[in-house]
Amino acid sequence: MKFPQSDVFVVGGGPIGLAAAIAARRKGFRVTLADALEPPIDKACGEGIMPDGLASAARLGIQLASTDSFSFRGIRFHGEGVSVAADFPNAPGLGVRRTTLHRVLVDQATRCGVELRWGCSINGLQDIDAKWIVGADGTGSLVRKWAGLSAVSHDTRRYGFRRHFKVAPWTDCVEIYWGDGCQIYITPVASDEVGVALLSSDPKLRVGDALAQFPALAAKLDGMPESSTERGALTASRRLTQVTGRNVALIGDASGSVDAISGEGLCLGFHHALALADAMERRDLSLYESAHRRLSVRPRFMANLMLTMDRRPWLRKRALPALASHPDLFRGLLAMHIGVARKSDIAANCVALGWRILTI
Repeated sequence: MKFPQSDVFVVGGGPIGLAAAIAARRKGFRVTLADALEPPIDKACGEGIMPDGLASAARLGIQLASTDSFSFRGIRFHGEGVSVAADFPNAPGLGVRRTTLHRVLVDQATRCGVELRWGCSINGLQDIDAKWIVGADGTGSLVRKWAGLSAVSHDTRRYGFRRHFKVAPWTDCVEIYWGDGCQIYITPVASDEVGVALLSSDPKLRVGDALAQFPALAAKLDGMPESSTERGALTASRRLTQVTGRNVALIGDASGSVDAISGEGLCLGFHHALALADAMERRDLSLYESAHRRLSVRPRFMANLMLTMDRRPWLRKRALPALASHPDLFRGLLAMHIGVARKSDIAANCVALGWRILTI
């Protein structure tokens, strides 16, 4: 299928593809977006949007109604017999069903004047007549392959599975339960529903099996009706050598990714969308290449820090009690996680945490 000429053509209609289309349209570009699926498009994910992600969404004109979401004030870790929580410094985050978020983004793209082509497959870049082509077609991106941008400098993979339960949230935090070789995330997504997401390196491990490691959590969910079927996805830590080539730019998981343990996927994608629109407006994709690299530094650092605790039980057994004994360190790490900590504070927190771990 040959599509009519556009200034910007986005391949992939997930949340980040829609964000890229909206950002470009708000710069005045004529934008077409195509996806082989029909909305709403679902995907296994933790469904929590961090405060900095909400700020980026607001810059795209995206507002989420309180009736379709659940505000959470911070993050709580459970593991090694301790619990520690911290509030976000400036504003809350938001839990929202992926399908709800997708509908909101589709509505915003429609209002902005993006031409949406659902149920349309792209067979190659030759199908597209556009000044700029945006590959937002996920982890297995075909646009990345067609544009010759598949070279990677780092690539590791884990697996995620997600279910929903009809139960009133018992907390106003996103809870992360640390087990042997896995983590379970509890995200309140509505006043009567929570999302339960499992992350592990075992492709055969499922939510129900992993809950056996967390009896207190399993008791909260016991007998509660499920409101979705279990859905799985690959979560990768992947860094590409470049994310642009000629008139093609990759965004979201197509452009590389950080492990879902960071909870930064949507936030990072929204940041990418805004940076890409700025670069296209200035007719220089190298600006996006640089911005993409810069924006990925903090999420990669945090994901690597958390994955190190996952892979080294001895470190987790020391780190979690250290954070529970010194919650100010956890508050500092959370501020670093959402990008509001100064560089000097980041260094001080890392040094302090390392010292506490060594002295336990």
